[in-house]
Amino acid sequence: MQVSVETIQGLERKMTIAVPSERVDTEVNTRLQEAAKTMHLKGFRKGKVPLKVIKNRFGKGVRQEVVGELMNQSYYEALNQESLKPAGQPRIEATRLDEGEDLEFIAVFEVYPEIALPDFTKIEATRLAAEVTDEDVAEMIETLRQQRHSWEQVDRAAADGDKVNIDYRGSKDGEEFPGGQAEGADLVLGSERMIPGFEQGIIGHSAGDSFALPLQFPEQYHNAELAGQEVEFAIELNSVSEQVLPAVDEAFFESFGVEDGGEEAFREEVINNMSREMTTASRNKLKNSIMEALVEIAELQVPAALVEAEILQLKQQTLQQMGGGQGADASALPDELFKEQANRRVVLGLVLGEVVQQESITADPAKVREAVEELAATYESPDEVINWYYGNKEQLASIESTVVEDQVFDYIIERAQVEEKQVSYQEVIKPESRGEAEQAAASTAT
Repeated sequence: MQVSVETIQGLERKMTIAVPSERVDTEVNTRLQEAAKTMHLKGFRKGKVPLKVIKNRFGKGVRQEVVGELMNQSYYEALNQESLKPAGQPRIEATRLDEGEDLEFIAVFEVYPEIALPDFTKIEATRLAAEVTDEDVAEMIETLRQQRHSWEQVDRAAADGDKVNIDYRGSKDGEEFPGGQAEGADLVLGSERMIPGFEQGIIGHSAGDSFALPLQFPEQYHNAELAGQEVEFAIELNSVSEQVLPAVDEAFFESFGVEDGGEEAFREEVINNMSREMTTASRNKLKNSIMEALVEIAELQVPAALVEAEILQLKQQTLQQMGGGQGADASALPDELFKEQANRRVVLGLVLGEVVQQESITADPAKVREAVEELAATYESPDEVINWYYGNKEQLASIESTVVEDQVFDYIIERAQVEEKQVSYQEVIKPESRGEAEQAAASTAT
């Protein structure tokens, strides 16, 4: 097999591959001979059909099949021979297919760039730290009470935050429109589930009231027939309920799995959970800061094929988040919306992957065990969960990938200039506006 490689531009390569005709003919003849052993044609006994007859009748199709398979096989053999690592799928075109001549084809593809790791000591980042105060704990307990709230009917006018049960019928120009009717519908006032003015118009009314609300649909409403239209909703208010928070007592503690130790044990559990959440949030913010810096200082060519693959993945993720089903068309979303983010993810993946390669980083078994135990601790039977992970190679590989990611960042963080900054607990756990970098690392660092 003869192979020649030329650089088109940047990372793009053109590889010309010639496969000896003898290799093609030998494979074709072998398959025809195998077929002859079981072939049954009219006028011949089974297995006694002459090879010449079989070749005349089926040779062209068999040759096409063999050529396709040999082109694919030879492509990978040539990559190995030339020590090339393709980024993405190749464009393959046959240039010589005539019988009796060497098979020749070209493959055009991109290769992974050579990566010179940046100087990690030039990275400056901040690690946020905080103390969990009594005020933070009190606020968290109040949040937990909100999560366990119930509703109790009241005999008074509806107020913001109440839950009402209503019947309503919407009409436009005196005629009801589709989707504008409901009976016995629960609605929390202030939830902004309905169009502007609907929930506000119920405030001040009491159970048993019947009234009409003249409203206007927003100009950007998803239903074009109703967008910007003036309508009227006839409403019957069936009941008004106010939110009731549970007492901080033994029953409340038990609802969160704290059965012994009373309030002291419950507070300790809350503090431990808050501390874990804070530690995770602080590390994630530090990681995102490190990754922002890596993108800025990394100098490398980015394979377009990898960016295109990331764009497609981001589109599919967006469709899923928007509730799109399997039939949704990702191509309907413009590439430009995702190009910058995709490029960032590819750069990060290449740099982090190079750290893994150069430093021969593998998942530390002790850290893998620690990660599995931490996950298992949230279940009723931790030992069963641990055994399940260690008995499931695919799930364990996912944990190992996460551990490798953490080890890569530990390697970089140890060399970066990291300053610790004391802030409030709330500031540490406050979500960041940009979080895709962390997701990128998990899928590309290994």
